[in-house]
Amino acid sequence: MTAAELNDDRAIIRTKELALNELPIGRSHLMVEMVHNALGLPISVPVIVMRGSRPGPVLGLTSALHGNELNGISVVHRLFSQLDPHKLRGTVVAVVVVNVPGYLAHRRHYLEGIDLNHIMPGDPHGNAPQIYAHRLVERFLDKFDFLVDLHTASVGRVNSLYVRSDMTAAIPAAMAYRQRPEIIVHNPPADRTLRGTAMEHDIPAITVEIGNPQQFQPKYIKSTLSGLRGVLAEAGLLSSRSAAPSGPEPTICSRSYWMYTDHGGLLEVLPALGALVKAGEPIARLTNAFGRVTRNYVAPEDAIIVGKSVDPVAETGGRIAHLGIVATEGSFIKRSTLSAVPAITAPVLGQDE
Repeated sequence: MTAAELNDDRAIIRTKELALNELPIGRSHLMVEMVHNALGLPISVPVIVMRGSRPGPVLGLTSALHGNELNGISVVHRLFSQLDPHKLRGTVVAVVVVNVPGYLAHRRHYLEGIDLNHIMPGDPHGNAPQIYAHRLVERFLDKFDFLVDLHTASVGRVNSLYVRSDMTAAIPAAMAYRQRPEIIVHNPPADRTLRGTAMEHDIPAITVEIGNPQQFQPKYIKSTLSGLRGVLAEAGLLSSRSAAPSGPEPTICSRSYWMYTDHGGLLEVLPALGALVKAGEPIARLTNAFGRVTRNYVAPEDAIIVGKSVDPVAETGGRIAHLGIVATEGSFIKRSTLSAVPAITAPVLGQDE
C-alpha cells in the first residue's frame, strides 16, 4: 500500500485490495482501485475502515450503488464520526460510493445504462459493468460477515424509510428489527442484487431504503444512523447499552408490488407515504393535457404505501404506488422471540496477524 498525504493528519491509502489486517487500530481512509477508464487511468472507490481494538466480525456498509442515491453517504459519514475504536469489537468497512461513474454523472446507472444491482455477482470476463460488479464482490463483499446496503428511491419517486429482508431467516430478521425502519418488507433474496449475492455467500444482509434520491434528508439520515448502531450491537460490534432501540415498531409486510398506469397522462398519487389504504380506496388519478380526468385508480387490496411516484408526467406503464401487504400475525419471526436466537457470531479478524 502507498499513502498520499491529506490536508488533515490522516493519509489516503491507495491500493488494489482491501487488506484489513494491514490496517492500524482506528480509522483509515482508502481509495481501492476497481477498473481503468479509456485513458488507462484508475477508477477507484472511496472506503472508510474503523478497526476496533478488540477482535470481532466485519460489518460492511455500501452506499451509492446507484450513483444518485446519496442519503447513505451522509449516514456513513455520521456513523464513523461517532465510532470509537476502543469501544468497538471487530471492524466496520464502508464503501462510501460504490458506483463511481454513476455518482460523477449524477445518475442511477453505471456505464451503458446498466443497473449494477441487477447483474450481481458480475462476470470477471464480461463487459465493463459486469467486471466492475465482479470486483465489488471479490474485493469487498467476500471480506464481510454482515452487509447493510443503503439505497433511496429512484428519480421521480419517493420512499418511506423501509428495509428489505428475508424475515424467515433469523439473523437478517434480527438486523431488520434493530434497524427500526417505518416498514419492513419480507423479500427473499432470489434476485441478482448485491444483497442476494451476499446471502448466497452466507453473509446475512439487509437493504435499507432511505427516502429520496439526489438529496440529503436529515430526518431519515438520523433515524437510519440510530438503527445502524442497533445493527452493530446485534452483530456484536457494539455493546447493547450504546444502541438502545428507539421509535415505534415497524409495520411488517409479507410482500409488496407496484401499481402501474394503463394509459398516459398527468398523474397525481393521493395517499401519503406510510398511509394505510383499504381495498377500493382511491390511490391516484390521471388527467389528460386538456385537464379532463381520464382514469381513477383504487387500491386492489388493503395495503400500506411504501413508496410512490411524484413525477406527474406518466406514460402507459408508469409507476403509481408501491404497495406493501401487511403481514398477518405470526407470519414471521417476532421481535420478542429473537432473544431466543443464538447470539450473532462470525469469524474474528485477528488483530496481530
